[in-house]
Amino acid sequence: MALQVVKPRIRGFICTSAHPIGCHENVKNQIDYIKKNITSNGENPNVLVIGASRGYGLASRIALAWGYGAKTIGVFFESPASARRTATAGYYNSIAFHQQAQQDGLFAGSFNGDAFSDEMKRDVINRVKQIGKIDFLVYSLAAPRRTNPRTGTEHNAVLKPIGQPYTGRTIDLRNDVVTEITIEPANDKEIADTVAVMGGEDLEFWVDALLAENLLSEESTVIAYDYVGPKITWPIYLSGTIGKAKEDLMHRTNKLNEKLANQLGGHAYLSVNKAIVSQASMAIPVVPLYMSILFDVMKTKGVDENPIGQMARLFSEHLGPNQSPTLDADRRVRLDDRERRDDVVAEVMDRWERIDTENLNALSDYEGLKREFRNLFGFEVEGIDYDEAVETELTLPGF
Repeated sequence: MALQVVKPRIRGFICTSAHPIGCHENVKNQIDYIKKNITSNGENPNVLVIGASRGYGLASRIALAWGYGAKTIGVFFESPASARRTATAGYYNSIAFHQQAQQDGLFAGSFNGDAFSDEMKRDVINRVKQIGKIDFLVYSLAAPRRTNPRTGTEHNAVLKPIGQPYTGRTIDLRNDVVTEITIEPANDKEIADTVAVMGGEDLEFWVDALLAENLLSEESTVIAYDYVGPKITWPIYLSGTIGKAKEDLMHRTNKLNEKLANQLGGHAYLSVNKAIVSQASMAIPVVPLYMSILFDVMKTKGVDENPIGQMARLFSEHLGPNQSPTLDADRRVRLDDRERRDDVVAEVMDRWERIDTENLNALSDYEGLKREFRNLFGFEVEGIDYDEAVETELTLPGF
């Protein structure tokens, strides 16, 4: 037993505590959304989600499980509670997923460890052999570093421009002020390392490992996630080190599509999703300021979507069972279509040109951005008494 009153411990874009009841309620709310918005026709696919404990990965797992009765296997890297700290939010999210799945009679299994490693791939493959071939492989892994299992080399990703320094506006999240930031360009090694971490090589390793064991079904679907964003973020994002990684991911996804089509009649797709608050997105300079404006504009126009709303639309309209996707010229599903609407872009850019510390809250939903960030960790969830002691040392089920 480890009963304690859990409060948020936040510094900038880092939160080192999580509330187990709040995380459970967040998961339940997402499940309830899917139950109301997707009607299953008894498809019951087998699904493997790499990066299944947070954000789009968790939302994908929920959408496919409660929307289509999927048997799901989730892979993630999360920390249990210790004597000094709560578990991570993703750990509590995954416990909640299992509890709700058991309650509703859905199969769920999880692996907690390094998804980049060969050992994890072998463990997952051995379990997949017992439940049947995979119909959907969802790759939603976001990590700051990776050890290549074939070379033993550790790579660390960086968020930097390429070619020249970048100076632009951002929010100082520790002091709540709009400020300028200058970031020096990446060197060749930093670019290569970022591609090694955030590109498509690991996805390729997963698909090849499953194909080698004949564990992908006929007409199976592989899905990876991407983000493009507005031009104001491109120097630090699309034209920077992350952009090079995304180019690699797209290239390898298209190669996988050819391979799957030839061998199984299957497909591999990228889905370009809307900007969302996450631990990763809050760490990218410029992006939090942009999101605080974007969310306010999209909410005002009634077109905002959270991760579960995006995944409900992805699977019910594009990549779910019996769906045919609408693709752009680069073979990508564009779930960021509402973020890219002309009226949304125009209003965001107008505010971007005028925003400063004094009018930050008038021209954006910065307070809402911070609230969404705290909500990721189970805080400020409606109906929860945060002065009540809760059990923090919970056990994550496996199989």
